[in-house]
Amino acid sequence: MKIYADRFPVALRQFLTDLLVVVWVYAAIRFAMWLYDLVEKLAVPGRKLEGAGGGLADNLAEAGGKVGRVPLVGDELTGPFTKAADAARAVAEAGRDQQDLVGQLAWALSIAVLVFPLGLVLFGWLPLRLRWMRRAASAKALAAGPAGRDLLALRALTSQPLRRLTRIDPDVAQAWRRGDDATVDALAALELRRLGLRGGR
Repeated sequence: MKIYADRFPVALRQFLTDLLVVVWVYAAIRFAMWLYDLVEKLAVPGRKLEGAGGGLADNLAEAGGKVGRVPLVGDELTGPFTKAADAARAVAEAGRDQQDLVGQLAWALSIAVLVFPLGLVLFGWLPLRLRWMRRAASAKALAAGPAGRDLLALRALTSQPLRRLTRIDPDVAQAWRRGDDATVDALAALELRRLGLRGGR
């Protein structure tokens, strides 16, 4: 006898759970990327500051070089230009520092928002899924031989609800003790379907 009740709900539940995990991870990664891009926009003023400071420093250095060629007073006139160029370089350096800080903040926040959702997957869902895969593989291996199917049938007798057992045979325990092949196969199939596996031979 073949019992098909609840096979699809188990398989469907596993599929939906896996799909939800994939969507969860994808959404978390997309959110982290969006947050990174959002924080990175704070570096725009730093880039502008670096560009303006660097350009001003180059112009002042060039002007100082030209003034330095003036006879007699060239060296004295070069000093203010040199100091102004150094100040402009300091502004450009501040812009670079601001960009570095924003970049580090963007990475830190992105990783921080990924820790919780990925942690749930790695330490919550994944161990359960691996445990199920090991149990399913063991059950499939058992189902390949008569002794294994008998063991699966015994497991079904001890764990399945009575209403499912009595659908197989009103006196299912006695039928199992007699070694009735149809009953053993139906019980083994019932246990396999509890794990979301196909129960038929």
